[in-house]
Amino acid sequence: MENIIVESFTLDHTKVKAPYVRKCGVITTPKGDSISKFDLRFTQPNVEAIPTGAIHAIEHLLAGFIREELDNVVDISPMGCRTGFYLIIVGEINENEVAHALIKSLEKILLAKEIPAVNPVQCGNYRDMSLFGAKEYSKKVLKGLKEKYEKEE
Repeated sequence: MENIIVESFTLDHTKVKAPYVRKCGVITTPKGDSISKFDLRFTQPNVEAIPTGAIHAIEHLLAGFIREELDNVVDISPMGCRTGFYLIIVGEINENEVAHALIKSLEKILLAKEIPAVNPVQCGNYRDMSLFGAKEYSKKVLKGLKEKYEKEE
């Protein structure tokens, strides 16, 4: 495993400034399709981690909302460090497009009345959810993303 390069391990986590959207990789499949991976950083690494109930609720909410905003989403999953999410999309798309889709998705979280798929059939840890926490972190991240990406237009 010495020759394996894990992209996230090459990132200097002490120098990043959250929140942000970062395109962290594109691979080309053997058939020529592109798959893009994004780092959707919500909190500052090694400073603040999102509590499990909040990040789990955000995951369930983003699963649908991000797909309403972007085509060809393969997956959106929380980072193990609980500072954000990885988004995987088939095709090429730029960071600004993803940032604007994330902004719209976070705005939808603020309006959500319930979390989808909160039951033992559809979720492996359905009791660990916080809609309140999801909204609080979404509000905080939304403010930072809007400051960064909406002033760039």
